[in-house]
Amino acid sequence: MKWSDFTSQHKPGDVIDGVVTGTVDFGSWVEYAGFTGLVHGQTLPVGAAVAVRILAIDPERERFSLEQV
Repeated sequence: MKWSDFTSQHKPGDVIDGVVTGTVDFGSWVEYAGFTGLVHGQTLPVGAAVAVRILAIDPERERFSLEQV
């Protein structure tokens, strides 16, 4: 999927299913359709399948922020 496809198909509030790919001091990285977003403030187990809600999309920086559902 291209970034333009992602942004045209998804908006803040959408719930998507992703996989936790890593953790950092400030949260967990979740991958979906080849893109990685941040669940801020939560440490999730690496490799776990999770449902997350899109909080914000930054089209210029090709980033999105998430929260666990």
